[in-house]
Amino acid sequence: MKKLSLILDVFAALLLTSCATIFSGSKAKVTVRNDDVKVPVTLTYDNQTEQNVFLPHKIKLKRGFKASTITATANGYEKGKVIVSKKFNPTTLANIITLIGAIPGAGIDAATGAMMKPESKDIFIPMKASSNNVKPIFETPVTQPTERVTRDNAGRTSLERTIIRWYFDSDPQGARIFWRVISNVPDEVKNTNELWLGSTPFEETRSFNIQGLTYENSQDVQIEIKVKRRGYIDQNKRFNVRQAIDQQEISSFFDMVAE
Repeated sequence: MKKLSLILDVFAALLLTSCATIFSGSKAKVTVRNDDVKVPVTLTYDNQTEQNVFLPHKIKLKRGFKASTITATANGYEKGKVIVSKKFNPTTLANIITLIGAIPGAGIDAATGAMMKPESKDIFIPMKASSNNVKPIFETPVTQPTERVTRDNAGRTSLERTIIRWYFDSDPQGARIFWRVISNVPDEVKNTNELWLGSTPFEETRSFNIQGLTYENSQDVQIEIKVKRRGYIDQNKRFNVRQAIDQQEISSFFDMVAE
């Protein structure tokens, strides 16, 4: 009886681990972020290196029982480091019934700790600006005209063509992105219809090309981002153009909700 009990315990352990591996995979997605860092970053984690990425950035960490260390380096910043602990993955219990009787699958990757997952999907990595920190590489000098700029008298400031970083992602990915201008000063900056931007994940360095835009009226102008994906509820977010200019980016993550 003791031998039979031992065999059943071993089988259950193997089945439990198999469940986590099959349903969750050996790696888990997390988002590394630091909203104050506007320059390209090099990320190192789990013996992998990604160069010239912008935060926030999604990576895949090993599950396992061992904590993962993420380091980040960037021009003008001291080296950042964060240790990501692992916790038990409830998916293991949620799906174990599905695999009852699936003996061929039992024992898959039994010792990898696939039943574990990172403690959080959103990881903040601290990066302190160094004393010789440089200005963001996408900074565009702003020159203002001597006479009033309107929607009919545009194209006279570099701010209309200022270049910023656009970054959008979603879960699940593959959502279509649309954007439009919403103006509280239509005599100077006109409203626009929705324009297709791309699909998630989307990252591009591009200009506003908003005619009549000045630093003064930019606080009265918003950019609306709409994300659509079949089977999910449409999501809208608005971004103040003045803030986008100061931060030199528009970025967000959309957690899609099924219909």
